[in-house]
Amino acid sequence: MNRAAATTAVAVTLASALTLTACSGSGGSQVSADSKQTLTVWAMGTEGEKLADVAKVYEKANPHISVEVTPIGWDVAHQKLVAAAAAGKLPDVMQMGGSYMTEFADMGALEPVDTETFQEKDYFPAGWEQGSYDGKTYGVPWYVDTRVLYYRTDLAERAGIDKAPATMAELQQVARQYQEKAGTKYGLSIQPNGLDSVQSFYQFLYSAGGEIVTKDGKAVANSPAAVRALENYTSYFTKGIAAKSVRPGYDVTKDFNNGSVPMFFGGPWHMGLLDDNYPGLKGKWAIANVPADKTSASMAGGSSLTVSSDSEHKAAATEFIKYLTGTEGQADWYRRTKDLPANMNAWKSGELATDPDMKVWKTQMDSARVSPSQPKWSEITSKIDTAIEKAAQGKATPKEALDEAQKAIEGLVQ
Repeated sequence: MNRAAATTAVAVTLASALTLTACSGSGGSQVSADSKQTLTVWAMGTEGEKLADVAKVYEKANPHISVEVTPIGWDVAHQKLVAAAAAGKLPDVMQMGGSYMTEFADMGALEPVDTETFQEKDYFPAGWEQGSYDGKTYGVPWYVDTRVLYYRTDLAERAGIDKAPATMAELQQVARQYQEKAGTKYGLSIQPNGLDSVQSFYQFLYSAGGEIVTKDGKAVANSPAAVRALENYTSYFTKGIAAKSVRPGYDVTKDFNNGSVPMFFGGPWHMGLLDDNYPGLKGKWAIANVPADKTSASMAGGSSLTVSSDSEHKAAATEFIKYLTGTEGQADWYRRTKDLPANMNAWKSGELATDPDMKVWKTQMDSARVSPSQPKWSEITSKIDTAIEKAAQGKATPKEALDEAQKAIEGLVQ
């Protein structure tokens, strides 16, 4: 999930109105779960398009419920959510990415989760943590997301590489081997600039033992571990192992297919993209866990399902979310989308339990790191985006870039 550009300005402009509206509550009577009613649902990206089919299945089993799903592009999702909350027109159920959750929970726009109906023990810890803020849970994990290393096995064989890199030192060595012995243009694709380049950097940062903000709200963006991680990260650009600039909307799978880029850190959806768009690559690529520095750690992403605090259909909304996040609903959703189930019980049978690739994803998810609960997290990470670009372009050393980011972030943490 990518957050939309310019979200901070929108959030600041509408924050006061949102707080007043969201905190007011619906004030109306609640419709019982078994009454005839219509649930309004907003879901983002591909999930928004796929969810309509699942809603039809749900309606057949629950004929008293009509589910109106509105797909929303991730590029405009944040603005639409903020504007709808300020106007008191949020849908009953909303898909919400981890970077949004704290902001909307802090503003009072979300209904706390019934933790007797939805129990923490059933979900990946990282997924559950993303939906929690200030001692309460506001989102039920729907699917989880992390990053692993994708690499071309056929080009690795040509380069004399017989296994995936297990350490960060090996990662750069293997990247060079791809270039020098397999003739690839670059050795690794990582993001040097642009919105959410921090998501590419997380694998280096977390594996080095670094953080941006600690759980107790202390900014540590320029810690020795973070500086070392950015030095490693930007060395790929200075040494010509990775491209120093990428155009907006760059699709790494195209260069992965043509062989100019033999490795990249990607999410689970990349598996489907490669299978669907490049069938000729079948058997020529594999995935592996993030190479270890102090540890092997990746970012935890994904989405939760939330209920508007102003909804008059909270009971029915809870039942719909219960269906989507239960074991059977999760397995069905994986078959439809290849999104990784957040409910760990769904991993105990079928393809999720037997496929070797799924073991890679589950292992990475077990150690995935969750962003801390900070209402201004999008604004905070934008400072790291800027630091990455300055260091990658040689406009500042990694330490100078992170020192500048640290000063800005200290005024944003809560």
